[in-house]
Amino acid sequence: MTTSQPLSKQLTPARLDRDEGYRLLDLLQDTATQEAALPGLEQLAPGYADWIVTTLFGGTYLREGLSLRDRQLVNLAALSTLGGVDPQLAGHVRTSLRVGMTRQEVIEVFVHLAPYIGVPKTLAGLRVAAAALADAEQEPTR
Repeated sequence: MTTSQPLSKQLTPARLDRDEGYRLLDLLQDTATQEAALPGLEQLAPGYADWIVTTLFGGTYLREGLSLRDRQLVNLAALSTLGGVDPQLAGHVRTSLRVGMTRQEVIEVFVHLAPYIGVPKTLAGLRVAAAALADAEQEPTR
């Protein structure tokens, strides 16, 4: 398709809302998860942490089509499949609880993944999930 309009006029504008991104970050992630990643990242690569929060939580997460719970299911599957991202996976296990998933549902995600991603990655994910769930049980509810 050829058009005389510039590309910027042909594409649907992305919604990026920095303030909403930080509000959603506070809703989804506990303080420990935020503090484990963002300040250190800011020292290493100034502005990158803000970019992540703005584009991910203030952009991608605000899109229509998936609930926050559905997004967490996808996150658990994707991070488990990647492997080697234990801190992020642990944070998303805790976030899954915050969006209403039960401990049993979180565990079942990993069981369901086994034939797709393999037993070793599933076992690794379950180890991370077990530790994150145990930590979550020790935290006071807010």
